[in-house]
Amino acid sequence: MDIATFLSTFGLIFLAELGDKTQLTAMALAVRFPWKKVFFGIALAFVVLNLGAVVIGKVLFALLPLFWITILSAALFLYFGVTTLIQSCASADEEPPPDSQSHIIKTVFVMMVMAELGDKTQLITASQAAQHSATFSAAGGVFVASTLALWSVSLLGIFIGRQLIKYVPLCWIHRSAGVMFIIFGLVIASRLFMVS
Repeated sequence: MDIATFLSTFGLIFLAELGDKTQLTAMALAVRFPWKKVFFGIALAFVVLNLGAVVIGKVLFALLPLFWITILSAALFLYFGVTTLIQSCASADEEPPPDSQSHIIKTVFVMMVMAELGDKTQLITASQAAQHSATFSAAGGVFVASTLALWSVSLLGIFIGRQLIKYVPLCWIHRSAGVMFIIFGLVIASRLFMVS
């Protein structure tokens, strides 16, 4: 497993989800349900979502030349950076979706899949898998890093998310993530000029 790929994927996904609806939903569900069942449902949802994202990324790598994958990845990061900055304070007052009292793990699983399907972190995971799909271990590293990052953010939401929001305004967390996306998009785009 390539440690640089692992660390960059983990960092990107972790920052992208810090203070996002996933973390807020985990926090809200953990208040109502036992935290272990909430985490199990979340963990299962992210395994399924990230497997799908890595498979999509590997298919992109097989179909598109690396030049176009790099352009697509840079464009995605820049897009998410700009949209995250624009919406950085808009979602701070939104409530997480309501929960159901029946079948806790199933409820949490379905909520997370619906909330994250096609979300920026799934697209980032697919993009990272496409960029680093030359070997099975690199794609596996992207899957593991993305999954661990999402699990970590969810646990943070369950245990200390409320404390973080007391000291750091949510919109500043979003702004930091937006700036990081733009920086990573520019770094990826700069690879095109280094090659040519």
